[in-house]
Amino acid sequence: MTQKEVRIRGKHRYKIGGWRYSMGVRAALLLSFALLFYFSLAENVIPPTYDVQPNTVSKETIYANARIEDELATEAARADAVRRVQPVSTIVSMRNTDLVERLFDEIARINADEGLTTDEKVSVYRNKLPDLFRQTYETTLTKWLNADTYSATLIDEIRLRLNEQQYRLQEEDLFKLPKLTQEQLLEMEPVVIDIVNRLMSDPTGDAESVRMQVPEWVNASTLTSNVTRGLAQEIIRFALTPNRFYDEDATVRAREAAERDTETIYIEKGDAIVRAGQTITEELYQKLEQMNLIQNGNNNVLPRLGLAALCLLFLGALHAFVRHSRLAIRNDNRLLLMLFIIYVINLAAMKIVSIAQGLDTSLAYLAPVALGTMLIAVLLDDQLATISTVLFSIVASIVFHAEQDALFDFRYGFVALVVGYVAIFAIRRVSQRASILRAGISVSVFSALSVALLAVIENPEMTNYQDVLLAVAYAFTGGVVTAVFVLGLMPFFEATFGILSPLKLVELSNPNHPLLRKLLTEAPGTYHHSVMVGNLSEAAAEAIGANGLLCRVGSFYHDIGKTRRPSYFIENQMNRENPHDTLEPSVSKAIIVAHAKDGVDMLSEAKIPKPIRDIAEQHHGTTLLKYFYYKAVKQREEYAARIAESAGDAEAAAAVEPIPETDYRYPGPKAQTKEAAIVGIADCVEAAVRSLRNPTVEHVDSMVRKIIKDRLDDQQFHECDMTLKELDIVAKSMKETLLGVFHSRIEYPGDAPQNGAAKTKGEA
Repeated sequence: MTQKEVRIRGKHRYKIGGWRYSMGVRAALLLSFALLFYFSLAENVIPPTYDVQPNTVSKETIYANARIEDELATEAARADAVRRVQPVSTIVSMRNTDLVERLFDEIARINADEGLTTDEKVSVYRNKLPDLFRQTYETTLTKWLNADTYSATLIDEIRLRLNEQQYRLQEEDLFKLPKLTQEQLLEMEPVVIDIVNRLMSDPTGDAESVRMQVPEWVNASTLTSNVTRGLAQEIIRFALTPNRFYDEDATVRAREAAERDTETIYIEKGDAIVRAGQTITEELYQKLEQMNLIQNGNNNVLPRLGLAALCLLFLGALHAFVRHSRLAIRNDNRLLLMLFIIYVINLAAMKIVSIAQGLDTSLAYLAPVALGTMLIAVLLDDQLATISTVLFSIVASIVFHAEQDALFDFRYGFVALVVGYVAIFAIRRVSQRASILRAGISVSVFSALSVALLAVIENPEMTNYQDVLLAVAYAFTGGVVTAVFVLGLMPFFEATFGILSPLKLVELSNPNHPLLRKLLTEAPGTYHHSVMVGNLSEAAAEAIGANGLLCRVGSFYHDIGKTRRPSYFIENQMNRENPHDTLEPSVSKAIIVAHAKDGVDMLSEAKIPKPIRDIAEQHHGTTLLKYFYYKAVKQREEYAARIAESAGDAEAAAAVEPIPETDYRYPGPKAQTKEAAIVGIADCVEAAVRSLRNPTVEHVDSMVRKIIKDRLDDQQFHECDMTLKELDIVAKSMKETLLGVFHSRIEYPGDAPQNGAAKTKGEA
């Protein structure tokens, strides 16, 4: 592009050149896009080949490009599967309550025998109770063995563990047993049975660990006597046994099943076949030949040419869209560079996740493929984000494809396309940073739904539902990760490239901003005026599809320069004397005109983004300060009349030079954007309507249209792309807004005063 002159700040001009508008830089950036696509996809499209020979040492690591069986690894995996099988335990219902019931019957019988002394009863307990334990369980074990309920090895294991973990009653408790009455035994038995059933309901291989819980359960029971509680604890401990036992036969069967069910091990695509420094055996060489990894001349020229053509196709689509759009990126290399960086970040994230995809193919759904889309939608344009989403989805289908014989995997491309479009619609007109997180949640939901939908279509029976749930979880997490990355990267792009995003605009609209606080405290009339201009311009901009938020925020700052000399502007004079009454028109003109330049200087010092500075600079364009111009013309005419009267020389009076309009015009530049033009119209309209004492609907409508027509006739819209239709829409929108704002003051048709009424309806 040739250097072009742009008018700025009146008569001052400067040349736009350098890298931002250089065609050479632009061509280099476009070439960088093609190279980015090429190197991002080369690994997935172009099969690598190696110049190696059998019985030589490999200089590099060679990775598989196809799936082949690995017999040694399969055998090792089967052996490992056998080793990893844990001993199998079988849960056996020991029917401990049978022992409890027999135990209480025996105690009741012995205690009722009056022919035995206490010592004799204790002796009987000492010998009888262990025998009762063995007899009870031996009877049960024999029954199970005869009925083939359990194997002989398991019965032997049960018998061994019962003998090892049999509880021995305390000697002192044996002396307490003969003292139990029939009533106490009847009270204890149901409590003991209930607690034993509860404690034996959970599998355990260690009865002692269960016995430690007995005091807690007994203390919570209905037993009130210390004697009955103590003996109940001992009887419960005595009746408790392990109920989970090592099953050797089941363990053998489990190991055989593990060996049988071990899947054949394959060398997957991307796995290392030969490590750097490893000797290439005949077997390895055959594997390399089988996968076409041996270099034999031009076996990968065509894939390279095909990939290059594909990348040029991507670039052509992107460049065609940008070139035929009306976006600033069409000519601004700075924005194109930002777009390139966004593409780099997005494709890099996809490539990083694709590396981890070897662990689990579902990990691809974790990739933040909508990251670039969201950044482009917020920082640049929705339509540019749309075309970028299509490109990202195609790249995702190539980068993440899991099929060995296919170049594209539609599943990942489909999910990337869905989340991209969801991101665009979810993040449109974002006004708070929290909105980005909400957009990320929307991406998560639709990404998970897309993955689930594909899973149902591919496998209606859902035999692999665990894998599906994992993939859905990855997809949902990917949306949240995308939002987090967008929140982290947004400030970087805003600061580095001076981008005025909707989020930044909302931050600048905060009344606590130092400049807005200064405007409120030092020029309250101007502050109120700016707020009203913001309301008018925002509604008008949205009516024609322009940036309403930019208009509102630009309106807040458009008159910030008035804070340098607030008393010289009528809205801040508050019924005080107007200082312009005593000043020459040229001085007044210089003061009024300076507020635009002063505003730009103040905004620049505060590092306010350029679009807002442009509105402050361009909202008056090159309009004429009619009041001071006509005042100066009148003074010049009076001066000429005095000369003619005093000197009697009409020719000398006529020789007085007239005042050119250009001396009383704002220096410009004229509005370069729709937003600047709308703010300029709203600025003039608000001031004009505010001056009306008794506005009517007709007065407001005619005044708005007259202001727009005057600016149109004055060629103030020649440097922006406002159409006549859009100007008509702007006029209607501002009229409707004013009717709402000044509702109580505006006289509507049919409300005219009658019978000589002095005031219109609603006039304050």
